[in-house]
Amino acid sequence: MHSGLVSLPLIESNIMLDYRFIVEKLEAVKKNITDRYMKADAGEVVRLFTKRTELSTALQGLQQQRNTNAAAMKGKMEASDRQALVDEGKRLKDSITAAEAELAEAEKDLDREARKIPNMAHPDAPIGKEDKDNLELRRFGEPTKFDFEPLDHVKLGQELDIIDFDTATKVSGIKFYYLKNEAVFLELALVRYALDILQKKGYVPFITPDIAREEILEGIGFNPRGAETNVYSLTGEDACLVATAEITLGGYYSGEILPMEKLPIRMAGLSHCFRREAGAAGQFSRGLYRVHQFTKVEMFVVCLPEESERLHEELLSIEEEIFRGLDIPFRVVETCTGDLGAPAYRKWDLEAWMPGRNEWGEVTSTSNCTDYQSRRLNVRYKDGDGKNKFVHMLNGTAIAISRGLVAILENFQQKDGSVKLPKALVPYCGFEYIRRK
Repeated sequence: MHSGLVSLPLIESNIMLDYRFIVEKLEAVKKNITDRYMKADAGEVVRLFTKRTELSTALQGLQQQRNTNAAAMKGKMEASDRQALVDEGKRLKDSITAAEAELAEAEKDLDREARKIPNMAHPDAPIGKEDKDNLELRRFGEPTKFDFEPLDHVKLGQELDIIDFDTATKVSGIKFYYLKNEAVFLELALVRYALDILQKKGYVPFITPDIAREEILEGIGFNPRGAETNVYSLTGEDACLVATAEITLGGYYSGEILPMEKLPIRMAGLSHCFRREAGAAGQFSRGLYRVHQFTKVEMFVVCLPEESERLHEELLSIEEEIFRGLDIPFRVVETCTGDLGAPAYRKWDLEAWMPGRNEWGEVTSTSNCTDYQSRRLNVRYKDGDGKNKFVHMLNGTAIAISRGLVAILENFQQKDGSVKLPKALVPYCGFEYIRRK
């Protein structure tokens, strides 16, 4: 337990939206599910919630009868009357045991269905099914122009002898890679460049574990098991390789009550990220763009509910600052409802220009998940009136190194086949060019 914090178990019922909100705003919740193109039955949640409430009320009635019966046995009475109370006590005990079992089963059913319901979406999120429906908000720079035929990062990596996909496929399988020579220092430079910016802005740096318990993944909103999961599970363990430091940073305060004056908490996590990327294929997924393992610096914020929209804008501004400093052309897009993911209330993406694809490619995203994750992880704060309330949680990519490498190599390639590094990275690398050996 962290100093000054109250530790609690993970919340008994891992709901994502408050049950009463679902009951009172049923039609809005149903529309939100439809807009997100997700499979969930809010009506079934309402039915199960009503059933659980009725069972809970009935159980309380039986417990009250048991207490009344026990109190009646304290007085003087005929033996036959006492025996009748004893028999009634046994009957009530059996009824309570059965009622508790039925209520526990109803709680389980309710929790299972409630898990499927996504967070509500921000009113400004465009309605759409996939990334082509995202809304462009602004740009920094324009697509890079060349007076020669540019190469993609795969070809550049091979010719400069800095990326080896073929040997990685032999050793580890497809969608793995070796970084070599200058690319090693370029990765380390990007990490330090991002962390230096974040530390100056009050983000506490972490190197996080590469493994997390399944309950933490579920709390953050990842599905650790099943055919549709994007997560590597560890055989024989109730744990998985993390797909992002969002998981380990989000779980850091799980089951705790935070002092109000401690908020907001700003965290920056460096981790490896492991993703199955099942079914990810095609020319736009080749090379470093979509891989099974990569390094990432992730931002995570825990805050008061009234601060989350402002802090979401802060996360976006940091992402923009990082890529402006690298002088990489990018655009900011508002993510559509179908591409938000279940936990996000609102999400913005940065898409860098990638000449090898001849289009924009996502390099960062930042999401305001409101209290969707904190309800499941049971992270609360004590307000000025002494009441415990759920915090809001936000996350944002400072830099995903593999995609950062794509953008740098492709945008900064020179006519002679070399790559000139962004000025901001030269002090970290100690060299200005990557040249053919």
